[in-house]
Amino acid sequence: MINTEEKAQLLKRLNIAQLNEMQIAAEKAIQSNKDVMVLSATGSGKTLAFLIPLLYRLKKDAKQAQVLVIVPSRELALQIEQVFRAFQSGFKVSCIYGGHSTKTEEQSLSVTPEVIIGTPGKISYHIRKENINPQELEYLVLDEFDKSLEMGFQVEMEFIIENLTNVKQKILTSATKMDEIPLFARVNNLATVNFLNDDAHAPELALRVLHTPSKDKLKLLMQVVAEHPDGPTLIFCNHREAVDRVSEILWDKGMSNGIYHGGMDQPEREKALVKFRNGTHAVLVTTDLASRGLDIPDVQQVIHYQIPFTEESFTHRNGRTARMKATGKAYLLLADDEYCPGYINQKVEEIANIPDFKLFDASKWATLYIAAGKKDKINKIDIVGLLHKKANLEKEDIGLIEVFDHMSYVAVLRKKINQALGLIRPEKIKGKKYKIGIDE
Repeated sequence: MINTEEKAQLLKRLNIAQLNEMQIAAEKAIQSNKDVMVLSATGSGKTLAFLIPLLYRLKKDAKQAQVLVIVPSRELALQIEQVFRAFQSGFKVSCIYGGHSTKTEEQSLSVTPEVIIGTPGKISYHIRKENINPQELEYLVLDEFDKSLEMGFQVEMEFIIENLTNVKQKILTSATKMDEIPLFARVNNLATVNFLNDDAHAPELALRVLHTPSKDKLKLLMQVVAEHPDGPTLIFCNHREAVDRVSEILWDKGMSNGIYHGGMDQPEREKALVKFRNGTHAVLVTTDLASRGLDIPDVQQVIHYQIPFTEESFTHRNGRTARMKATGKAYLLLADDEYCPGYINQKVEEIANIPDFKLFDASKWATLYIAAGKKDKINKIDIVGLLHKKANLEKEDIGLIEVFDHMSYVAVLRKKINQALGLIRPEKIKGKKYKIGIDE
């Protein structure tokens, strides 16, 4: 049973006052020791719903892997790892995913972690290579299970589950109701926590459908972006070519923005998300790849520059804003040859005579990179200390800091970043000199 005082301290570390109703219900179901399906909308906090009760199941000094979390994407794996590390529990966590160094993962797994988070392909690989002993694992989480099936990971997940012979409990999460649970999941005595139709606690989303002549569609996009010039704003396109084109046009107008799609390699995608989260880029132009499984808090508005292919896609795109009961805005932009889909019951507003748009102002923040990270024993405290002592920066001059295996990023006020770089570039961190620069 979770100690109330311990839980309060845990939530304080996460800057959360209390769990929401879905998380409380999920916690209660998980404590029943039944297999559990958690159905809840994107952004409702499903990660904490399963991590907190499982944290208190972990045994100290067991010297074995105890929890396995399977996710459909690298970004979701990293997000869950970040949340678990924020617990400061003393338990080790390893994160494994495609595009990540296999050698680094083997080293991490060699000192057995209590928690393993990863994508199906990489987990299968490490089980086959005997870097993970599946007989040790006691708890299995299939996070965003519907998405994993949609992305074609059934074969890998089936192999993994077949080898988990001593699992005591399975926890599945999904943002959509599933007609049936596949037999390979081997769920037993399933308890369902369903908050998908909880209209009383649904987020407040203001949706507008705007129609303009084709020649003015890009002007209309600029006008909508300008409603929240400091963002964060997500612009959804259907194809990566459209993402690249829209991004270039925004840059021409002075709007710093990032792109995110399947044609980018993993470090590029990680960096794009870092600069979106830390405010260097107020806008992220993306495909549906960013519609699920990413931790992008406080998105002010979602703009559907192109009509989503399905109602489900439309729902998940909108789920990136109005998260955790907050308010948010969504816009669907239509041109002459485009029509509002039947599943959207919304009045179409005609927008005409859009003036030419003035240039956007530069974003408040810029990103400093340090070519060192967790594997170099560098942490956020080291970076803050460097910036305070050597660059003379105050607390308010420093924004979000993110530390990866071999790279770290920190947001610094744009007006102070050049001076700060000049002061810290010659300095050493923990006795070693690393490359430091500005990443625009």
